[in-house]
Amino acid sequence: MDSLEDRINRLAQALGKSRPKNGEEYIDYTTMRKQYEQQANAEVQQLQQRSKKDRVTAIHGRSDLNPKWTFANLMEDSDDVIEAVSIAQSFIAAHEDPAWRNSGSHMMLFYGDYGRGKSHIAGAIAHQLIEQYEISVLYRQLSTLLEMRYFSYDFSAQDNIGQKFREANRELLDVDLLILDEVCVNETVLKKNTQSWLGNLLRQRLVNKKNCILITNHNLAELEHAVGRYCFESIREYDTYKVRFSGPSRRDGLTSPEAEPSSASPRYQPNQVR
Repeated sequence: MDSLEDRINRLAQALGKSRPKNGEEYIDYTTMRKQYEQQANAEVQQLQQRSKKDRVTAIHGRSDLNPKWTFANLMEDSDDVIEAVSIAQSFIAAHEDPAWRNSGSHMMLFYGDYGRGKSHIAGAIAHQLIEQYEISVLYRQLSTLLEMRYFSYDFSAQDNIGQKFREANRELLDVDLLILDEVCVNETVLKKNTQSWLGNLLRQRLVNKKNCILITNHNLAELEHAVGRYCFESIREYDTYKVRFSGPSRRDGLTSPEAEPSSASPRYQPNQVR
């Protein structure tokens, strides 16, 4: 007749378990269940992290952002950039509050001369929002969109440009954060139908509580004239903060620095456009 120990060993083998050796103790059910739950939770967390990484990678891929536009790569060497970064970090931190995100539409208006870091800071904001909150972002130069819009009226075209523009326009409306760069670059004033299109785009995003960053080389008075009153009123409808960049250019010049006139770097106070 089998002993009790033999029966226990056979039962353990049938269950795929080995009986504890001398000096070892059996693990009770409660302890074993806790261990299994901890292991399962760890595996779920790993799966969630991989899924988030995949989603973030996909958002980055669609955003068309310059990968070098990060806060780590930014030179905070003038008052205007330091203040702009402070405002940018406050804007990013506000996304932690669901009530703020659902309260309305917000716009940051970056303006100043070429090479002052406007696009870089806008891109840094976008990168961080993608990483922290999985905010969908789209970076576009307005001039490129207007060219596509113009050619979409060529009904004899064989490259489906009309369909491509309609798809691009839908994306402009749906994305969480739209960055429009080079707004009215080399343009004294946009055509009336273009002013209406841009104004309608901004108003539809406003209604859907979508945020924007507009980047321009114009000052505010020139921008109002360039985009027209209807479009500029659309900008005013947002919770809009103007951020002026007035420090030195950070781009390598083709001429000697001594040949360039110096300019002051006055501080500015971000405010709503009124």
